[in-house]
Amino acid sequence: MLEFPIKRTIIIDDTKKKGRGRKKKKDDGEKTIINGTVNLPQKKVLKKMDPLPKNAKNLVIVESPAKAKTIERFLGTEYKVMASRGHLRDLPRNQFGVNIADHFAPTYTNMFDKRKLIEELQDEFIRSKKVYLATDPDREGEAISWHLAHLLDMNPEEKCRVMFHEITKKAVLAGMEEPGVIDLQKVDAQQARRVLDRIVGYKLSPLLWKKVCKGLSAGRVQSVAVRLICEREEEIKAFVPEEYWTVSGTYRTENGMMLTTELTKIDGEKAKIDSGDTAKQIAFDLQWEERGEKNHEPDCITKVEKRKRRRQPQPPFTTSTMQQECVSKLNFGAKKTMMLAQQLYEGLDIGEQGHIGLITYMRTDSTRINDDMIQSAREFIVSTYGKEYVPEKARIYKTKQTSQDAHEAIRPTSLELTPAKVSDFLSKDQLRLYTLIWNRFLASQMESAETEHMTIAIISGIYELRAAGYKVLFKGFTELYEDAKKDKTLTELPHISPNTIVHNTAVDPGQHFTQPPARYTEASLIKTLEEKGIGRPSTYAPIMDTIQNRNYVEKKDKQFIPTELGTIIVDLLKKYFEQIINVGFTAHMEEELDSIEQGKDTYAHVLTEFYEIFKPEMDVAEENMEKVTVAGQESGQICELCGSPMVYKFGRFGKFLACSNFPDCRNTKAIVEDLGITCPKCGKGTLIKRKSKRGRIFYGCSEYPECDFVLWNQPVNKKCSKCGSIMTIKHYKKGPDKLFCSNAECENHKKGEVVNEE
Repeated sequence: MLEFPIKRTIIIDDTKKKGRGRKKKKDDGEKTIINGTVNLPQKKVLKKMDPLPKNAKNLVIVESPAKAKTIERFLGTEYKVMASRGHLRDLPRNQFGVNIADHFAPTYTNMFDKRKLIEELQDEFIRSKKVYLATDPDREGEAISWHLAHLLDMNPEEKCRVMFHEITKKAVLAGMEEPGVIDLQKVDAQQARRVLDRIVGYKLSPLLWKKVCKGLSAGRVQSVAVRLICEREEEIKAFVPEEYWTVSGTYRTENGMMLTTELTKIDGEKAKIDSGDTAKQIAFDLQWEERGEKNHEPDCITKVEKRKRRRQPQPPFTTSTMQQECVSKLNFGAKKTMMLAQQLYEGLDIGEQGHIGLITYMRTDSTRINDDMIQSAREFIVSTYGKEYVPEKARIYKTKQTSQDAHEAIRPTSLELTPAKVSDFLSKDQLRLYTLIWNRFLASQMESAETEHMTIAIISGIYELRAAGYKVLFKGFTELYEDAKKDKTLTELPHISPNTIVHNTAVDPGQHFTQPPARYTEASLIKTLEEKGIGRPSTYAPIMDTIQNRNYVEKKDKQFIPTELGTIIVDLLKKYFEQIINVGFTAHMEEELDSIEQGKDTYAHVLTEFYEIFKPEMDVAEENMEKVTVAGQESGQICELCGSPMVYKFGRFGKFLACSNFPDCRNTKAIVEDLGITCPKCGKGTLIKRKSKRGRIFYGCSEYPECDFVLWNQPVNKKCSKCGSIMTIKHYKKGPDKLFCSNAECENHKKGEVVNEE
């Protein structure tokens, strides 16, 4: 194993754009940091004031401004809390930024849009007693703390790192009591992921531009996700359905009870019906009583089996299970789920209690819960539901061997903050997610549900039919929480005894065909990625978002379908990068990143191992990859310039319409969504959804440029009661949506009207 230490090359500049003729200042150079030794070319000398001001405070730096004020309130007047707003430094935008020859040393530069914030943090640093770095408790947060330490000229080995796994006073004060040092192994693991993605992106993407079309990009993990979707589509296309038949029957007892059954055996063997003629013959045989046959033994119940079953609750949420359940139950995508969870973690204003975090950290792969919270849950269950709803022993859930187990499972910070108590302070979607998390956690500590499953067998000549059902004996955890995948096909059967005579009232032969494997949904794709060890809790939502934004897949009826572009890209990657863009190797690289964090491997060795496989494949691809043309998809529209059909094509900004008569006709158009609302200015066109050059959505008249009517907020087909102008709707993260008048001079322009959700 190579034992090269990681080198971190730092560029510290004033992040201002250089004008023509401006000479580069001498102190704009770069310095190398090896083994944590800091030597930064600072323009501002970050030396503590001596003496410190009388009102000097301790500085705490978090990531999010939303929780800065809350934590400051918890800590008191001796502390000032500021927010870094995420990363302050990154690999350069327009340069590769990785020195492969120098053991993959990354080059960082201050982010241009954070220059003012960096200065503010540095100014506060020099007049503060002590600095605590309280960024998020994960690899990304550890890396941000490391960057902050260097920007503030701090010693990374100083005990300045604190972690808050929940934003409550108790957790914040406990975190401040035991500051630690920055975990450089976590930093190296995060940097290794960042550099891996940079290598793939900067080396592979230009190749795709040259061979397919400009603006494409390839991601190390995202490409594997698209590959899974494409391979599933291939299975579906190759699937040959097989015909099979079933026969169901309805029976009535002497006292009027009805039973719905299905044929299970013929002459003691499992029923296999492969043709309609056979099914019709069986249906004919079963209706002997209706035909008035008298030489037939009566149909009767030969067996009644009862089995008690205990169903245990699911463990509290991890990131992936929360995303899966939100897709199934709430119809939330992974991105929306994580956005709402972030808001609940950072905290909201809850009446007299002030700003408080409602859930624990939402990026986790562990089902572990601390003992104090388990005891609180058991006491709450007893007081709310009764002793019978609490199991004898507290439930301890096993965490997977591949789990990092860095944080607890996702749970509410306080069971006293029930969904009912906080409902007035949360938006509709925030409340739905919080209720799901709260119920799932509490249910995980409740008693099992007990049911009695009953199977009834009916004999009619050589045929055996069965009815299945169940009866709830004790609701247990289902009193509070029911799984999204609960079997809803079983019904409760009446009490009945063997040897009971029954009479057939109806027979229904049914034709069926075997079904191909289902396309991936967000929930099933996240589950598959987790099972195969691809990605980590923080990456699932970005993967779902990225593969759609790049137009490699489309979502129809909640299912992922690969586009032609996605299929072409995957075919090329499978042909030329089979060792890199595959499930096994990608999962292996995730394990290697974990090994860096655990100190079992080194940054340089992991990246060297990767590059020794990637570089030869890249060389072959550059020499041999053929140029591919993406055929346009028919749109049903006609080019207004030459009369040829318009087709859908893909570009760097997504899907667009282009004339099929290219290059003779170069007409292109953006794909727009017609809202069906008549333009209030010209009365001819309709309002359509557009995108500006910077990607911002706006709404304009379809008759543009003849009519220049435009709105930034979404219009609705409703007129203002005061001035008659068109109304627009605003969506809020907190609180209900509201309607506003589009006329800036109208009093309803500022005064919003709550949208009636009904």
